[in-house]
Amino acid sequence: MSNETILITGCSSGIGRLTATFFQQKGWNVIATVRSKPDVDAELNALDNVLVTTLDVTKKDTIEAAIAAGIDRFGKIDVVLNNAGYGSYGLLEATPEHKMRMQYEVNVIGTMLVMQAIIPHFRERGAGTIINISSMGGKITFPLGTLYHGSKFAVEGMSEALSFEMSAIGVRVKLVEPGMMKTNFGGSSFDMNLDPSLTEYDDFVAGMTAAMAAGGESAGDPITVAETIWQAATDGSDQLRYVAGEDAEQIIAARKAMDDPDYLALIRSQMGL
Repeated sequence: MSNETILITGCSSGIGRLTATFFQQKGWNVIATVRSKPDVDAELNALDNVLVTTLDVTKKDTIEAAIAAGIDRFGKIDVVLNNAGYGSYGLLEATPEHKMRMQYEVNVIGTMLVMQAIIPHFRERGAGTIINISSMGGKITFPLGTLYHGSKFAVEGMSEALSFEMSAIGVRVKLVEPGMMKTNFGGSSFDMNLDPSLTEYDDFVAGMTAAMAAGGESAGDPITVAETIWQAATDGSDQLRYVAGEDAEQIIAARKAMDDPDYLALIRSQMGL
């Protein structure tokens, strides 16, 4: 049995699932958490040194139970990966209030609840690593992303701020910023809020829909994200941010090099606005 253990949220599919199998293949113990029905996940349950258990980041009791179950099974937790996420895009005018609240409940409050729940364990051990999945969308913005980008900017800010107090107790905080990846994020974890009656936005929405479709065709391989998470978990450094994907590297670098008017003009031109 490995001496290192990682707890990962959002392992039903996508980056979370891929990262769970990646770490398991590297010999780590993995606490792979899903929102519901962990017993029916035959693939993950068949893997050695993997505990599949329930964790809903919007329900504090499930977070605490998953952490307790993981410690009971493997003795300790070394790394927590906050991967569970939700994306709400579209026109702010057309977005229901419950979608606004869900965006922040999952991406922001949920991430904070997981961190708050694991910190006592890390503090007692004097060691541990928290890795939060942000996005290139936590450093830059695209049209129709008011809710999503707002939540990822929040993840960036709270992670950076938390790193100061965590350093006092021997705990590292890391941010992984993926670009567009070929996952099913556009399915169960994604909403598009539009309203056909708001005809004033028709040309804008049509252009953005086409641009987003084109961007999805060139999305990267999500194994890049798993490899970057591995680096963040194992390099032993105090590095805060890790960029995953060529598109993320290019656009984050461009944003750093540009002032606001130039960057906004670039995005408008690329999106045909």
